[in-house]
Amino acid sequence: MAEEKKGMKAKVQRFGSYLSGMVMPNIGAFIAWGVITALFIGTGWWPNEQLATMVDPMIKYLLPLLIGYTGGSMVHGQRGAVVGAIATMGVIVGSEVPMFIGAMIMGPIGGWCIKKFDDLFSDKIRAGFEMLVNNFSAGLIGFALAILGFYGIGPVVSSLTTMMGNGVEAIVNANLLPLANIFIEPAKILFLNNAINHGILTPLGTEQSLETGKSILFLLEANPGPGLGILLAYTLFGKGSAKSSAPGAVVIQFLGGIHEIYFPYVMMKPVLFLAVIGGGVSGTFVFQLLNAGLQAAASPGSIIAILGMAPKGGHLPVIAGVVVAAVVSFLISMVILKSDRSTEDEFAATQEAVAAAKAESKGQAQTAVVEETVVEAPTADKQIDKIIFACDAGMGSSAMGASVLRNMIKKAGVDVPVTNSAINNLKDEPNTLIVTQVELYERAKQKAPSSDFVTVENFMNSPRYEEVVNRMKEQ
Repeated sequence: MAEEKKGMKAKVQRFGSYLSGMVMPNIGAFIAWGVITALFIGTGWWPNEQLATMVDPMIKYLLPLLIGYTGGSMVHGQRGAVVGAIATMGVIVGSEVPMFIGAMIMGPIGGWCIKKFDDLFSDKIRAGFEMLVNNFSAGLIGFALAILGFYGIGPVVSSLTTMMGNGVEAIVNANLLPLANIFIEPAKILFLNNAINHGILTPLGTEQSLETGKSILFLLEANPGPGLGILLAYTLFGKGSAKSSAPGAVVIQFLGGIHEIYFPYVMMKPVLFLAVIGGGVSGTFVFQLLNAGLQAAASPGSIIAILGMAPKGGHLPVIAGVVVAAVVSFLISMVILKSDRSTEDEFAATQEAVAAAKAESKGQAQTAVVEETVVEAPTADKQIDKIIFACDAGMGSSAMGASVLRNMIKKAGVDVPVTNSAINNLKDEPNTLIVTQVELYERAKQKAPSSDFVTVENFMNSPRYEEVVNRMKEQ
């Protein structure tokens, strides 16, 4: 039963990672579309009828094609990307609505189909015919999938999109949208934040923004208020290392937009889930009350990015929702932290007990040591050629952690490259040390079973880094 739970959890995370993995690398394009929309449409800051003509083609063609291309690439590299883009074109032309969901379906399908063809026939092609077969196979498979998308997938996805849009509208009209944060806030901390934001809310929000000029859905997961409240409470009422590290985490979370930085602070005391839920619900209530919304996705969830995507005249409602979320989260956290009577040693012991119970409840074997310990002891005599920080999207918390360790290794005079990567992009390389979070270890291990692993709770402040540096020096 424990293995079944572990496998189910890994599958859910993997599915969410695939959804967000198709959108995250293309967030720059979403932001570009949002800036063009905010500036040049009739109600924008600097209306320009000619430049505004880019808005519609970008959302209908450019953004879905990028998603389909990326989805195909995730399955089978460049050939998968090309076939995925061709297949996506079928659902784009076969529908009147922006085909983000259709692209998330057709892109991976295109990559899978060409991968299966290559697996079956790559070793059966006669010498000299490789280019001919490769080009025609990609073209013909893409042609067939485009037809399938046009007549089959496109209309179905279009109907589903309309139904989901109507459902979201009904929830908003019934003033029930704040209740969504009861599920969103805990799911974020269980490392489904990118899947929720970029796999679900961004596509729906973009379609809503195209119709109304803005969408509240862009604010549900990206709101930095709940995390800010948690970190401010730790700054004033926390203990030990949690208290000392919280001020720096405030800057990274609120200004840098790396929300993962506050997740370990909540995991230390699971009752703080009440604080982030309370902050999220209250913030969304204010957003809805004041008709707040953004014109495009704000990524990362920095207050700077959020205000940059706010429509003309829409900044105060956004700020009000963020402030209310932070205040409510802070007040609930303050009560919880001030009622904590443990000493620093007791607090650390409580962290380990909570992490152990959390691991057990999720089906993780107790050999997966809790808190800041390695899940699988690295092979001491193995040569390590590079270190990779791996997180869900490979763009946020892992980049920050890689920067911290890179500076430590540089100061130690060691020449070992330290990079960051999405878990889905990991390769099975035996001379690589992978640093990841405990929650993501199972998925990372499946992608790179021959690599060494170190797991941490907090990418920004882990005692494991000193051990890694010492190991590199010994090499």
